[in-house]
Amino acid sequence: MADAQAVTAEHAEVLSPRKTVFNLAAPALAEMFLVSAVGMADMMMVGRIGPAAIASVGLTNQPMMFFQAVYMSLNVGTTALVARLVGARDMGRASAAVKQTLAMALLIGVVISVLSVTFAEPLLHFMGAEPDVIDQGVPYFKVVGAGLIFQAMAMNMTASLRGAGDTRSPMTINIISNICNLIGNYVLINGVIGFPKWGVFGAGLSTTLSRIIAFVLFYRLLASGTRRIKPAFFEKYSLDWPLLQRAIRVGIPAAIEQLILRAGQVTFALVVSGLGTVTYAAHQVGLNVLSMAFMPGHAFAVAATTLVGQGLGADRPDEAERYAQEARKLGMIVGCGMAVLFFSLGRQIAWLYTDDKAIIEMAAMVLRFYAFVQPAQTTQFVFAGALRGAGDTRWTLYSSAIGIWVGRVVMSNILVGIFHLGIMGAWMAMAVDQVGRSVITSMRFRTGRWKTHKV
Repeated sequence: MADAQAVTAEHAEVLSPRKTVFNLAAPALAEMFLVSAVGMADMMMVGRIGPAAIASVGLTNQPMMFFQAVYMSLNVGTTALVARLVGARDMGRASAAVKQTLAMALLIGVVISVLSVTFAEPLLHFMGAEPDVIDQGVPYFKVVGAGLIFQAMAMNMTASLRGAGDTRSPMTINIISNICNLIGNYVLINGVIGFPKWGVFGAGLSTTLSRIIAFVLFYRLLASGTRRIKPAFFEKYSLDWPLLQRAIRVGIPAAIEQLILRAGQVTFALVVSGLGTVTYAAHQVGLNVLSMAFMPGHAFAVAATTLVGQGLGADRPDEAERYAQEARKLGMIVGCGMAVLFFSLGRQIAWLYTDDKAIIEMAAMVLRFYAFVQPAQTTQFVFAGALRGAGDTRWTLYSSAIGIWVGRVVMSNILVGIFHLGIMGAWMAMAVDQVGRSVITSMRFRTGRWKTHKV
């Protein structure tokens, strides 16, 4: 049963590259589609409270993602290391790597949860939130921040399973978790079946409860010993520094990348929040819808990361390259289909979030514009995923740093602050960011130097 759940280098050779990539990417794509749909429904429920509610959630998410950057970077190292060890058929060390990195994720999660709860209000003031946003945002920030410890561990276990070629289990668990979140939102935001009407706070509490559910399900799955990777959770923990160091060595550039990326996103959000609550609410609606446009790139990047890591672990660099190229092609096909949808139905989609005409028009305008950026966005996601699978995380760091700070931050200050192009200027800067990252990751991938990178 365990073998049926995973795609690995040892039997990928009997499948065509396209089928191999699809077998890995399809569950991830289905997962991300349903998770994004739930996230959109979540924001729609919040949006009916009013523009300040949308802005409070959006502004809270920016510093929250900055905190999350640390354990997200550890996950990059976890996936790359597990994929290499599975590719080399060293399942004992692969299982040990899961336990080592999960312990690190637990430590990181405790720290960022404490920071989130302690500094919620000062951080929202720093983000330029207006008083009505502060009132709703602080309780939301604290309750979501308290649950980051569970998200850190759940995401680490997701990374381990994907590195082993199992994308179906994360799909199943994350779908269950997000359905619970959707139900919790309906109950706690609106106060039905006897529960209090908690509004934005209810949305935050539902998010945290769903993350606890995901953690429990992932832990039970790995502890059951039914998967290819079988970490000995019930044995005494002993630090294996040489093994953990291999994940950290890949994760350090990824950590720096994430911190630079999140700092840039926070700075960019400050530029947009300066345009007022209504404009920022439209921006947040657009970003929420755009999460669905990220899906093809993210899903096929998961496949590229796993197959490149396993291919290099099995000493088959040319096959690793073929898998990455196939992942990009398939991602482009799906991504362009999403772009057509957003270009054609941007106004109708925005209407699902709010009945505020100004927000609807602004959100629809930027979605139509961003449809043309989809090919570049998909390319940079997939090639960055391939480089991470190889452990070549320095170049993903370079591309993110240049893209976010030169493309997004500098250009948004010019287009919004000097040329006064408003929300359209901000989204033009986002486009420059994505195109820049696409060029850099493509150039690095084509050199082939990532094939000799050590993990």
